[in-house]
Amino acid sequence: MKRFLLPVAAVLLMISSCTTKNYTRVVHDPALYRESVKKLNDIILENNFPPMIASRNYAYANIAAFEVIAAGDQENYNSLAGQIRHLTGAPKPPQDEPVDYHFAALLAFCTVGNAVTFPEGSMNEYVSNLKATAKDAGMPAAVFKSTVAYADAVAKHVLMWSKGDNYAQTRSASKHVIKDEDGLWIPTPTMYAPALEPHWSTIRPLVLDSASQIIAALPPAFDIKDIKSPFYTGVLEVKNTGDNLTDEQKHIADFWDDNPFKMNVVGHVSFATKKFSPGGHWMNIVGIASQKSNADFNSTVAAYTQTAIALFDGFISCWYMKYHTNYVRPETVINKHFDPEWRPYIQTPPFPEYTSGHGVISAAVAETLTQTFGDDFAFTDTSLREFGIADRSFKSFREAAVEAGMSRVYGGIHYGFTAKESYTQGMLVGQLVATRLDFRKPQPIKASR
Repeated sequence: MKRFLLPVAAVLLMISSCTTKNYTRVVHDPALYRESVKKLNDIILENNFPPMIASRNYAYANIAAFEVIAAGDQENYNSLAGQIRHLTGAPKPPQDEPVDYHFAALLAFCTVGNAVTFPEGSMNEYVSNLKATAKDAGMPAAVFKSTVAYADAVAKHVLMWSKGDNYAQTRSASKHVIKDEDGLWIPTPTMYAPALEPHWSTIRPLVLDSASQIIAALPPAFDIKDIKSPFYTGVLEVKNTGDNLTDEQKHIADFWDDNPFKMNVVGHVSFATKKFSPGGHWMNIVGIASQKSNADFNSTVAAYTQTAIALFDGFISCWYMKYHTNYVRPETVINKHFDPEWRPYIQTPPFPEYTSGHGVISAAVAETLTQTFGDDFAFTDTSLREFGIADRSFKSFREAAVEAGMSRVYGGIHYGFTAKESYTQGMLVGQLVATRLDFRKPQPIKASR
């Protein structure tokens, strides 16, 4: 299977074939940063991180890398200190020691990713390969030493800041109380797992003023008696769609399923299969856009960082709505009132229905990526090849986000009205991130001749 990213081993092979050792040609290649993000993505997949926790990993690791870039390219980039909540200025680089900021960004990304990803140290071998890459490419010892030291200093600063986001406190917070009442969420087949991360809305956002700053309209009231009620028609839409899926709709549902831990039950045998989380899928899309647009190293880091921030705040905003409404899943209603044997095409995740996590974060990211790469940026998403799922092509990021939201209706886990409201909620989150954060400094207008 082909990947659009270049593994470190391939980079090392390229180095050995070079007649001259110009290390900057290697460590300044944006492909190396894309590969580092992919490595973190793979570790998150392997360790079954829920999507909202995965978004935290992406956010802090990329912010660390970007703060290094901003320190090294102050002419073009602004630090995020003072722009995102409670982040203070990173340590200043040494004035009398040479620092390679591109390599430092790679190391800071990996160091923070190592620390916030379980099991801690999962990227150690990868980091050793990165360091060997730089040395073999001819990075001077003095540059290597001061670069590693500066990367460690920035990573330590970001990690200290990350500890104030209330994540540790939510590990021991109370469980969600399940009420078996019409209209309210209860665990669903096949795992019947308890509610996942019911206190995620208490995590400190990065750009949002609060988890409840951007909310969706309340969903339709539960009404299974009036066949003309918005709720009844919404349930029937999910059931009828699921009972008559086309091959195209199945492909869309599979393509955006992004279930990091699907439990499969065949007879008396159960086994799990894994895919990227929704956020991981969109991080892959950033890499595709970076490569297609020939973005340089610094622009690539900025694109990943803005995307990660939109993911992080998007999940916080969505999770506020989920546990504020505690809305029932279609599967529960259909099983109780229509067909006890009915199952959705994809597995229902273990948390309330409204709003859609994938719908919100996809719309949020589409706004930030549109700001970076343009509204008419056509691309082919190859992310799912490694899972045996065919590519899909899109005319824009917004088109992809709309499809991602509708995929949950085809999959049978969300109502059509939820897909619509989730897109609006996510779009507003993404627009807020895009307008509030100034990654780049204004460029001077060149005088015409």
